[in-house]
Amino acid sequence: MAAPPPDLRAFLKPLSFEFGSVVSLSQELALTFKHLSAQSLSQFLPTPISESILRQAAASSRGRFLAIDIGGTNLRVAFIELLGGSDYSISSEASVDSQGTGQGARRLKRHLEHSWPIQDHLKNENPENLFSWVGNRVAQVVRRGCELFMLTPGDELPMGVTFSFPMKQNSLSEATLMPMGKGFAITSSLDLGDHLMKGYEKHRAPDMPHIKIAAISNDAVATLVSFVYQFPAEPDQKAVMGLIVGTGCNATIPLKLSSLHPSKWPGAISVLDGQDGADVKIAVNTEWSINGSAPPLRNFGFVTHWDEQLDRAGEAPGFQPLEYMTAGRYLGELARIIFVDTLHKVMDVPVGSLPAKLRQRFGMTTTFISHYYPGSPAGQLLNQLQREFPTGGGEGAMLPRWEGGHAFGLWIIVTAIERRASAIVAAATVALLRCAGEIPDPRNPASTADDGVKELVVGYTGGCIQHFHKYLEHTQTAITRILYHDFQPRSPPVGVTLRPCHDGGITGAGVLVPAALASHVA
Repeated sequence: MAAPPPDLRAFLKPLSFEFGSVVSLSQELALTFKHLSAQSLSQFLPTPISESILRQAAASSRGRFLAIDIGGTNLRVAFIELLGGSDYSISSEASVDSQGTGQGARRLKRHLEHSWPIQDHLKNENPENLFSWVGNRVAQVVRRGCELFMLTPGDELPMGVTFSFPMKQNSLSEATLMPMGKGFAITSSLDLGDHLMKGYEKHRAPDMPHIKIAAISNDAVATLVSFVYQFPAEPDQKAVMGLIVGTGCNATIPLKLSSLHPSKWPGAISVLDGQDGADVKIAVNTEWSINGSAPPLRNFGFVTHWDEQLDRAGEAPGFQPLEYMTAGRYLGELARIIFVDTLHKVMDVPVGSLPAKLRQRFGMTTTFISHYYPGSPAGQLLNQLQREFPTGGGEGAMLPRWEGGHAFGLWIIVTAIERRASAIVAAATVALLRCAGEIPDPRNPASTADDGVKELVVGYTGGCIQHFHKYLEHTQTAITRILYHDFQPRSPPVGVTLRPCHDGGITGAGVLVPAALASHVA
């Protein structure tokens, strides 16, 4: 394969970084997260359920509950059966079919699960049309549930809801939507529960049960809830955080109520009987990708002019800088912008001669670049490039053919984007654990982890970190390197490990239902 021009790496230098900058970014993000928790009204949003309730649900919850997961690209609906007991199991290889009979799913089963893509016209129409469509899909699954589980009109189905967008909650069963992003046109505050109930009732037949919304959470919170329920924790381990790197990038972690701005304190927090709600730890949806993360990223040189170009072309410039640099909705577009710029300025290829698809916004997908590496099952780099962006005769495509240097150059770009993305996610993960007090203070030689915990376990999910070549591996490596740097010359008193928690949105919604039903408010 022909080598790219020797000045290509110099051209791409803005994407490079020293690891010391990653460490500094993590330290600065920890301070930023503490500030956002205490001051921001649009980030670090609490889900009004205490950490103790989540731990109790992990220990004993049983039953079968309706659950829905409304994501940035798909709607999922299922009945989640919680089996309880101590036979924990979580596996990235667990295969659970629509009847919930997969291997490695011993603590829960998913029944009648269905998934539908949320088409762009639904995102762009008014909320009533979107939630009518959601209600129709929920009714379809409930209809099958009536047949399989002998449900009657007199039954009331408690339902858990996962919603992958910012929202404010005064109680676990209520949520007010904030502006949504990710291509959705909803820009005003809406009562999520009310819209879901109306959507379902519009399509509910007389012989079908009513639903009751028992719990609502963000997808990052649901991932943590699911992870706590399924993770086979040892005495020196603790499941502490949920991480999502899919279409978007977000995380959740329990924080003390006192660390939040008083205006964000929920009116009612679900706690255990006898527990005081004054200063419990509650699950917090950080929305860490929103604009508060921009200053640290800029301060340490992680934002390039290509990132700024992508940002300016977006629906809400300046809104999600961390997400633009780490998440699946944007990494393909970032690669396209840089590749076109490289072809024109380094390889002397006229922009007008490029295939039309390559010149279109979002013409290069994150799915494509995630499989674009030497030795990929998708084939040789040159063949992949030609297949995705055909040349020679296509409309607007005057380039006679791709060459090895072009293909190899794109791989260098993709690798640089992935390495930077994984470093940023690692820095943010360690920063959030510091913010929550889960990582001991490295400035205190006598500092140790609480309760004998030696390993903090982060449950991750999302197609980007799961499928993008090396993303997960590089994120884990960077987390470990940050910790060793912080505590040198000693070894870190606590480690941080990423473990899979796929499908956490739908399963977490189900787990939250009995937790909500078994709690009281404080």
